Amino acid sequence: MKVFLVRHLEPAGAAGLCYGRLDLPTTPAVLQRGAAAVKARVGEVGLCLSSPLRRCADLAAVAFGDCELDARLAELDFGDWEGRRWDDIDRAEFDVWAADCVHRAPPGGESWTALRERAEAFLADLRERPPERAAVVAHAGVIRACLSLVMGIPLPPTWRIGLPYGCVVTVELGRGRGEDRLLALSTDTARR
Repeated sequence: MKVFLVRHLEPAGAAGLCYGRLDLPTTPAVLQRGAAAVKARVGEVGLCLSSPLRRCADLAAVAFGDCELDARLAELDFGDWEGRRWDDIDRAEFDVWAADCVHRAPPGGESWTALRERAEAFLADLRERPPERAAVVAHAGVIRACLSLVMGIPLPPTWRIGLPYGCVVTVELGRGRGEDRLLALSTDTARR
């Protein structure tokens, strides 16, 4: 199955904020322009799945029409830090998390390992679906977790892969994880 992992468009009011589960929308102008570019890049699909957060669900609906919402596609939960300015988060608290964010969660949030487990369960279910082409509209964190699983690599190296707003990552899911492969990373969609 060919799967197009689409990152949401730039959310309004996100500059300088810590946001993962914070439900920030995309402006209508950005949404219309970006959805057209994403649709042109991906084409027709037999199945569309999306994070329930507006910045993904709105893009999915405009670009692909009917989409199933799946909570496993939501971004990393930053817990108590959600909606706060990065500069306002206690530096010592942040450093403790950053020293092992793969296994540690921000206060009241989730770890990257937990996010990767959600992505793994999602991909396992997706393998059982019939369409040959599927669009998955999600967040950078979820896409990185999917890449980690598809490529059989740890999470940290995926943090070095640029995933701008509106990018499309194309993967092929085999019957099992060892049969998956990365096909393409396209960043030439509308970013704003």
